[in-house]
Amino acid sequence: MTGPRFAVEAEGLRKRYGGPGAGTQALDGLDLRVPAGTVHGLLGPNGAGKTTAVRVLTTLARPDGGTARVAGYDVVREAAQVRRRIGLVGQHAAVDEVLGGRQNLVMFGRLYHLGTARARSRADELLERFRLTDAADRPAGEYSGGMRRRLDLAASMILAPPVLFLDEPTTGLDPRGRTEVWDAIRTLVDGGTTVLLTTQYLEEADRLATGISVIDHGRVIAEGAPDRLKERLGGDRIEVVLDDPGTLSAAAGIVGRVASGEVEVDTEALRVGAPVTGRAAALTEAVRALDEAGVAVADIGLRRPTLDEVFLHLTENDARESGTETEKEVPA
Repeated sequence: MTGPRFAVEAEGLRKRYGGPGAGTQALDGLDLRVPAGTVHGLLGPNGAGKTTAVRVLTTLARPDGGTARVAGYDVVREAAQVRRRIGLVGQHAAVDEVLGGRQNLVMFGRLYHLGTARARSRADELLERFRLTDAADRPAGEYSGGMRRRLDLAASMILAPPVLFLDEPTTGLDPRGRTEVWDAIRTLVDGGTTVLLTTQYLEEADRLATGISVIDHGRVIAEGAPDRLKERLGGDRIEVVLDDPGTLSAAAGIVGRVASGEVEVDTEALRVGAPVTGRAAALTEAVRALDEAGVAVADIGLRRPTLDEVFLHLTENDARESGTETEKEVPA
């Protein structure tokens, strides 16, 4: 028997903290679908409702309205079934820093009612999977940030849950630590785990997520694959960086001939940029025309909008349309 197509489904989720008029509407009709076996990014500014959504989906908070199912089970009516099928890694490490890595995992195994022998064998399996075997007997307090987060991930996988919720799992880590955690997440997904990831690092979502939902004011304002979201800002751009400020006008005219939209000129950075269609043809024509005009170029290339730009564009538009400031989330 196969599992549900969507590991996480939410429709019209609503959650309010505090009384009418004076409280905070943390979720305001949130809709979400996460296909099984994928990484799905949940992005939004501070106070957008990300953490509240995770709390509702992991049965830590009860919604005021709407429905949600995780691993095929209703988060309200079948909360116990949901909890047996999920793992949760929060923003702060949950491991005991005095205990060694193996001791931590055995302890979590016993807390999950595994027998002593099974808890030990499962700890060894996870230490190997998350590349922590060599540090298994060192106190977790001596681990690097990336190693501690990998140990956190290992602890969340004691019972091999099909759905894993990661709430900003790499906050505070250096680039090496983030890369270590990303590799661990990819390994989990390769093994069939579904991951719902909230993050403040747009690069993280771009690297890991198959699909992304951008939320603001407790509702989804855009969703899709990272590349599809980037296309909403016009696709490719050509950018030219010049050596001589006196050639800005000439360069702008040349770029304008190959552009499919408005040409932007940054006089301080000596940069000219514009959206284009036909990547190779536009770049080739611009290079040829600049060379023929004798315009000295320090750098020229094509780039796509970053997910950061998409995020800012979407959330700024949503704020203007709603005419409200983003409220801070109130913990349950």
